[in-house]
Amino acid sequence: MPHLLGLTGNIATGKTTIGRMLLELGAARYIDADAVVHGLYLPDQPVYDAVVATFGREMLTADGQIDRKQLGARVFGDPAALAELERITHPAVHLAVAEELKGLPADAVAVIDAVKLLEGGMGAACDQVWLVVCDPAEERRRLLQDRGMSAAEADARLAAQPDNAARRPRVQAVIDNSGTLDATRAQVAAAWARYRAQMSS
Repeated sequence: MPHLLGLTGNIATGKTTIGRMLLELGAARYIDADAVVHGLYLPDQPVYDAVVATFGREMLTADGQIDRKQLGARVFGDPAALAELERITHPAVHLAVAEELKGLPADAVAVIDAVKLLEGGMGAACDQVWLVVCDPAEERRRLLQDRGMSAAEADARLAAQPDNAARRPRVQAVIDNSGTLDATRAQVAAAWARYRAQMSS
């Protein structure tokens, strides 16, 4: 079993950017839980069937794919619906991540990136968990400009994110990605050095 480094943080905080930096520093694999979910939404997957059974065929595009934008509009802003979707997806994500880790050497480091890493239980398997934070106004700007969301969509997504204050006591590093890439890279390099020292002690 390789070493696991958990990366969590809310939407549009820049976790993917941090993940790429960790690969440059020597991590063997970067696993984006959101990308894993994309694969689980394909029509030949059990998660696809469960989503359609739970939320209806109106969540599908004309060619039978899950319409993630439509599904997001359905669950973000409705905590009960979001909890139901997570009940469907979280166990499947855990299994898919375990499959991705197979074959990695025991001394390798795999980075697992998930918004609900702590809340969904995957953080318990990690040696460390890092929290990526960002100025809320910058998060909103990224959703509007980089991801093309409407103001209503962006605000609903942001309102549904976990509370960082509750996460901070449970993580070993906090990376503030509000500033320049160089500033972020310096924080990541320092946290990585501390992590590797812990792993070798």
